[in-house]
Amino acid sequence: MRKLTLLLFILVNFTFVQAQNSEKELIQNTEKAVKKINDTIEGEGWKTKGTVSLLLNQSSFNNWISGGEDSFSGTLGINYDFNYKKDDITWDNKILASYGLLQTKNDDFTKKTDDRLEFNSIVGKKAFGQWYYSYFLNFRTQFSTGYIYGQDPNGKEIRTESTKFMSPGYLTTGPGIYWTKDANLKINFAPLTSKFTFVDNAYTTGINQLTGLPYVDGEYFGVDEGKSIRYELGFYASVYYKLAIMTNVTAENTLNLYSNYLEDPQNVDIDYSLNIIMKVNKFLSANLSFQAIYDDNAYQGLQTREVFGLGLNFGF
Repeated sequence: MRKLTLLLFILVNFTFVQAQNSEKELIQNTEKAVKKINDTIEGEGWKTKGTVSLLLNQSSFNNWISGGEDSFSGTLGINYDFNYKKDDITWDNKILASYGLLQTKNDDFTKKTDDRLEFNSIVGKKAFGQWYYSYFLNFRTQFSTGYIYGQDPNGKEIRTESTKFMSPGYLTTGPGIYWTKDANLKINFAPLTSKFTFVDNAYTTGINQLTGLPYVDGEYFGVDEGKSIRYELGFYASVYYKLAIMTNVTAENTLNLYSNYLEDPQNVDIDYSLNIIMKVNKFLSANLSFQAIYDDNAYQGLQTREVFGLGLNFGF
């Protein structure tokens, strides 16, 4: 008890002495501490930014002579960058994710209007000028099951499962050389790029669910019968370009090209994305997302996706 009393006495006196320090000294010490924290954060070399957008669309009709169908749709999107730059090292990372649903009054099923999950990463070490030795990774898949819709003999709507999470899933990676002028213009060339296509082998075994016939090699995203992985080795090039079209209107362009050395190198895979943001104010914006894909292993033609709407944006 005596030791505890003595300790409390010393503590009280120490606190009293410290309280006598001038306000000016306290402020100076605080400023030094804040500056030290800021210097530490800046020294780490990381910069992050991103947006979360929510697009909503609703229509309702009651005794409307011109016709119409009640519907509701919503799309949630995330565009997030976390980049590192220090000395002669750069490391850029981007996450793109979006998911949208549509429900109409007379449809039996809720249908997807958007479904995308993509991660891009590229690390570079300065070689000369604005060129960097690089290594990149691109991963793409979807969140939920995809269907092809039709009708049974009685006219009732039916659906057939065609895709799902990681079926397909794409992983593209390899070394290369990287050129950048600034954060708005980046070009990467990777002459020895590996591309992996992952699928659920339930889609490549037995009877093709879509055709009703025995599965043929390469019929489902280029994957052979009974397999779940397709491997390719080829040349990859990517371009990223962001520009301000006018005040409060920006356009983000991404173009990816891939040629497979091992099979039909003349058939170049193309993946182009355009994201236009037209800001109304801090929280409201009109958003246009467009994507075009040509991949003859997935579909013998051009695939396109477009989503437009007025939405809520949250920056972080």
